[in-house]
Amino acid sequence: MDKLWSPWRSKYIETFKPGAEKEEGCLFCRVKDEPEDAKNYVLQRSEKSFIIMNLFPYNSGHLMVVPFQHASAFDELNEETLLECMKNLNLCTKILNDAIHPHGFNIGANIGRDAGAGIEDHVHFHIVPRWNGDTNFMPVFNDVKVISEAMDDTYKKLKESLERVRIK
Repeated sequence: MDKLWSPWRSKYIETFKPGAEKEEGCLFCRVKDEPEDAKNYVLQRSEKSFIIMNLFPYNSGHLMVVPFQHASAFDELNEETLLECMKNLNLCTKILNDAIHPHGFNIGANIGRDAGAGIEDHVHFHIVPRWNGDTNFMPVFNDVKVISEAMDDTYKKLKESLERVRIK
């Protein structure tokens, strides 16, 4: 039998297993205040929000747009922040199309734990690139998703794409 090797999944398993020690405070607030963008897979910082890669992606290139303001619901954000988030979602589709050529996107937000929010107290938007046939049998077995590219490689492609898209 061939082996499916995905060592990056061990970090997810350790982070979310029962009894795992959790870091204090909000992940997004820590990232927004930390200057090491490449370490945190932050692709861009705007005035009121930032674009970051999802550390536990559904597909390669899974991005998130996160407002700097710590808020748990859309109605807590001002119009300028909401507009910038939408502009950054649009930018995400452009760089993903340029870099990895998906056939479509799922774009949304999970508001509240019961809606699937992993970080429920800091609202954020997900953009998941999709390809024809990107579903397979793996999720049936122990909720496993195969990601075909290392995060660092995807980050590099998306950063290069961001520069190309900005020039246009």
